[in-house]
Amino acid sequence: MKKFIDRLQDPTPLIFDGGFGTELFARGIELANSALANELHPDAVTDIHSVYIEAGANVIGTNTFVASFPHLEMAGKDASASDKLVRRAVEHAKTAIEKSGKEIYIAGSIGPLPGAIEADSGDTQFGIANTIARDAHEKVATVLAEEGVDFFCIETMFSSKEAALATDVVRKFGLPIAVNSIYKYTKDKKTGNVVYRTDWGHSAEDLLDIFSSGELSDGDDLLNSVHILGVNCGAESRREEHTGMPYAINGVRNFKAAMDKKGIQPKRLMAYPNAGKAHLDDKHRTYYTQSPEEMVGYLPELLKAGAYVIGGCCGTGPAHIKAFREYVNSTH
Repeated sequence: MKKFIDRLQDPTPLIFDGGFGTELFARGIELANSALANELHPDAVTDIHSVYIEAGANVIGTNTFVASFPHLEMAGKDASASDKLVRRAVEHAKTAIEKSGKEIYIAGSIGPLPGAIEADSGDTQFGIANTIARDAHEKVATVLAEEGVDFFCIETMFSSKEAALATDVVRKFGLPIAVNSIYKYTKDKKTGNVVYRTDWGHSAEDLLDIFSSGELSDGDDLLNSVHILGVNCGAESRREEHTGMPYAINGVRNFKAAMDKKGIQPKRLMAYPNAGKAHLDDKHRTYYTQSPEEMVGYLPELLKAGAYVIGGCCGTGPAHIKAFREYVNSTH
């Protein structure tokens, strides 16, 4: 199998997997922290990876999104369990790949910490100290690298500064890095253009500025260490036209426009949105609005916008990924 960095030169898009928590819930597994499933429900974790591989994903993400010690502490669990949970997560991904007999890449998932970091809040009274944030991300990344993931996937970043801090930490391992942020709809009052921003008000252009400034990396331009930029999840709760695949399309366009404006050498672009808006049914269970047929209908536009790694987040499942795979196979 080609190294992941070499695979990025291939023009054929990569298909990422879908929502992991969604699939845990579908199996009746509800935990205070989803990373605990690596220890408590190992067969289910392996099975989720397996069904996504069978559906056509050629990249799967480890179940480590909330495996950092601050997340475990928040769930009332022993912080020292983080290393073991991360190690088991990679083992389960490898087991599923071995069972499939296919060539599959493993993305080492690194999610946001449970709260603002000092770089955004300005202090440690309300924010998590930068030193603690670095330590938390480094502990997860160290085990992911030791266990042999193909690249790091820093994802669902509410803050471009935390994304930069995490990137500064993980770059020392020498693996490719993908950075994906979660955005909300905003509109530029001067131009009327739609500009997505994180909860901390960071646009795609702001992320490029923060990464290139060296503010959180001892003066180094972090963009030199990043191979993929993109969007995932989706926080819009009011505008249907800016959730799910439309959100992914606009988010990718925002990144492409920002790179073009700043004359930055283009990065591969990634998008794995929710399956539309989240709603509650009469039993107070969450469901999402965009079916596999609806989401795949947007895929030509998403690819035209420049997306290269494509998958799904909350509410997407194997049927969505299968539809994406079938479309890509029919056109590439």
